[in-house]
Amino acid sequence: MARQAVQSSDAKRQAFYDKLAPQDLAPLWEVLKAIILPTPKSACVPHVWRNQAYKPLLMEAGGLLTAEEAERRVLVLENPALPGQSKITNSLYAGVQLILPGEIAPAHRHTSSALRFVLESDGGYTSVAGERTTMKRGDFIITPNMGWHDHGQEQKSPVMWVDGLDLHMVNFFDSGFMDHMNDKSQIISKPEGDSHARFGSGMAPMNSQSPFGITTPIFNYTYANSRPALMGFTAGSESDPHLAFTLRYTNPLTGDWALPTIATWLTHYPRGLETKPMRSTDGQVIIVVEGEITLSVDGKIMSLGESDIGVIPAWTTKQIRASKDAIVFTFSDRSAQEKLGFYREERLK
Repeated sequence: MARQAVQSSDAKRQAFYDKLAPQDLAPLWEVLKAIILPTPKSACVPHVWRNQAYKPLLMEAGGLLTAEEAERRVLVLENPALPGQSKITNSLYAGVQLILPGEIAPAHRHTSSALRFVLESDGGYTSVAGERTTMKRGDFIITPNMGWHDHGQEQKSPVMWVDGLDLHMVNFFDSGFMDHMNDKSQIISKPEGDSHARFGSGMAPMNSQSPFGITTPIFNYTYANSRPALMGFTAGSESDPHLAFTLRYTNPLTGDWALPTIATWLTHYPRGLETKPMRSTDGQVIIVVEGEITLSVDGKIMSLGESDIGVIPAWTTKQIRASKDAIVFTFSDRSAQEKLGFYREERLK
């Protein structure tokens, strides 16, 4: 009898559910546990893209089409668990871009904010909102949302960098726009270094405002400045058990993250240092600038050397050990999460 009663109940429920679908309705109680989770469960997996693997392929792409044909000659860093979605994490896009000597990646602008972390350059440039800056290895360069930008190389060697964009956040809100400039490159109306002269010396013009809204007014945080600052910080501080020696890139006018949606920071791991495990709700992308590290993500061990790129999914337990003295650049969606009140971390012993 009990079994017949259960079967009868199941049949009645199914008959009810069959009435819902034609009305574009669904029972929450059937999906509640799948959409409101007790802890985060990222669809992403940890992974490493090795410079010795992606660089030859990027150079091969350089022989197949020009930067102008491609508009942006980029190999997308796809998370292995999310093929075909152009996602390195659920919220972030990343890729490696190449400009060959004599090329210009034509000027455009878009709603998405972008960062460039330079891997190789002997004088390539990017132009943003009428100002050109020379790109050098280790430079962290910003393209603010809806800021005109183009890239080029007038010297004799290729330029390569990592792109990071918040475009999946923008697309989630159905708020993305893109425009193309009539000219291949924008007119340069400011001297090189203008933004740093105005805002990057610890001083700022009276009643100053960023020309890019809530995005930092500095668009090139040069490695020539950031590395000495980081090493000076290391010399005068004790290592954080979980973060080693870390400095974050900031908006000098507000003290907030440099980008409103993407957090960025630079870390020094002295040789032999091993961090304690921690996890956080932001998916992180790391780039080794100098040295070598061993990265553990939920027990998966990966080694990274110079110009290798790794991804750490949200709410996975990570530890880093420096095989050699190392400097690592990181970007994540922490900035957006903090503004929305979502960010959470757990520092383990």
